[in-house]
Amino acid sequence: MKGTQLVMTADRRSAMVPLDREPEVLDPLWTRLRTEAEGVLINEPAMASLVLTTVLNQTSFEAAVAYRVASRLGDPALPADMIIDAFGKALRTDRTIGFGFRADITAVVERDPASDRLIEPLLFFKGFHALQTHRLAHWSWNNERRDFALYLQSRSSEVFQTDIHPAARLGHGIFIDHATGLVVGSTAVVEDDVSMLQDVTLGGTGKEIGDRHPKIRRGVLIGAGAKILGNIEVGQCARVAAGSVVLAPVPPNTTVAGVPARVVSTNGSSEPAKSMDQIIGEMSYAAFDYTI
Repeated sequence: MKGTQLVMTADRRSAMVPLDREPEVLDPLWTRLRTEAEGVLINEPAMASLVLTTVLNQTSFEAAVAYRVASRLGDPALPADMIIDAFGKALRTDRTIGFGFRADITAVVERDPASDRLIEPLLFFKGFHALQTHRLAHWSWNNERRDFALYLQSRSSEVFQTDIHPAARLGHGIFIDHATGLVVGSTAVVEDDVSMLQDVTLGGTGKEIGDRHPKIRRGVLIGAGAKILGNIEVGQCARVAAGSVVLAPVPPNTTVAGVPARVVSTNGSSEPAKSMDQIIGEMSYAAFDYTI
């Protein structure tokens, strides 16, 4: 199952199925998710209400994601129904949001060794939920709903233990494993196919203003607890070792480690974010010290 390539809608123009009608075209991802949901009903009857309301009573994959995320974010101050309505408007206005839903859930199943079903990130994984919350918050930020966007950021921090500023620009096919403690600043950029683990910070170096946060290029892998600070670039398909503090630009296809981080390898995986290979080798570990 793990080795099976997921089939997702690749055409961004058709990636979003409107929330208020049945899909008109075959949707393999949605079909697979519904099949998995039916399996949960058989194996865990106590979860029938969650599975029915989240998946089997919905009209599309996008509607299911919006419902599940909104149900976790909703509270008396801002009920889930209002968040679902906002998702619906965002999805109808910007069809790349639905594409992001699909690319992100595909990334989870392809890269997380603990998951081989779509139903798991949809129902349970706060990293996936935090990303979709940010997609709505970012759309809101850019469409004159900044207070609503900041409210979503605050709720995501409270519910999912992630703090992603609504202005931050995130690509598609992003995988945030475990997610707890993730911080992403307002001028940060995270391109497509990036993987990050828990307790990662993409932050500034102090009280500077303007463009002050990192730019993470396509295919980068960032290990647990890594801190990348300042308006610096981490090049395409680079790796940042767990616990590192990165204060200088990282060349493409390079591994950095340490405090402060420095180059320890130029022979890493060609696609580290997808391979999730976090072992940098004994010689590389011996080559640096952690210093304050």
